[in-house]
Amino acid sequence: MTYATLMVHLQVGQPNGPVLAAAAGLAERFGAGVIGVAACQPMQLVYSDGYIAGDAFEQDRAEKDREVAAAEAAFRAAFRDRSGLLEWRSTVTLAPSCAWVADQARCADLIVTGVAVADLFDPSRRVDTGELLMQAGRPVLVVPAGADAPALDHAMVAWKDTRETRRAVLDALPLLQRFTRVSVVEAAAKDDMAGARQHVADVVAWLGRHGIVADSKAVHRSGDDAAQLDGLAQERGADLVVAGAYGHSRVREWALGGVTRSLLLHSHRCSLLSH
Repeated sequence: MTYATLMVHLQVGQPNGPVLAAAAGLAERFGAGVIGVAACQPMQLVYSDGYIAGDAFEQDRAEKDREVAAAEAAFRAAFRDRSGLLEWRSTVTLAPSCAWVADQARCADLIVTGVAVADLFDPSRRVDTGELLMQAGRPVLVVPAGADAPALDHAMVAWKDTRETRRAVLDALPLLQRFTRVSVVEAAAKDDMAGARQHVADVVAWLGRHGIVADSKAVHRSGDDAAQLDGLAQERGADLVVAGAYGHSRVREWALGGVTRSLLLHSHRCSLLSH
């Protein structure tokens, strides 16, 4: 397995330096082709006494065209020395921009993206990272603002015996094979510790059959999975976390908090997530 093609998603009107740096490093290591994408929506027409704010619409469209062009320029500058497949795709569309980006993932093995900065007053530039995870059908490497590209030193698999986590670890295999150290960690209730130890031992053995030497650890659940995961990653010096996305209902995750939400909004390290 390998990543033959990366899709690099750039948020319009936001700095994308960390995303581009991470993608450039991975493309170099895997000899992968790269497709850059960006999408946003035009402003909604405003009606006032039967009047359509046409001038405002045109000004907004021109500004977004400039921002998309700036994203393309940044993309091409980051990969200017790259040989092989290099392609740019973008749109300003009335259709949901997240769906458009997810559709482009048919061309790629891995999506590299950042986390959109929320703007309650103008969501038209924002592609929701959580929605992209749900729709893309591809693994997503999330690069938080200010995060360094993964150093490929230590990856931590946040194991939970769910479909989403099994999918994530399979999707991460090409990347895990490049890391110096890999840990598989599961947090479990006291009564479930024996099962947790068996789970992580099974995963370590499976990884070994793919040439990945990993260690395992089962720990007592503290009651806050997200905080515990972050603490374990810090303790082990992990520069990448591999996890399943939205094992619970997504509504419950966003209302009550959860590991996926924490990885998207509060982490300072990269995460590879699959749903």
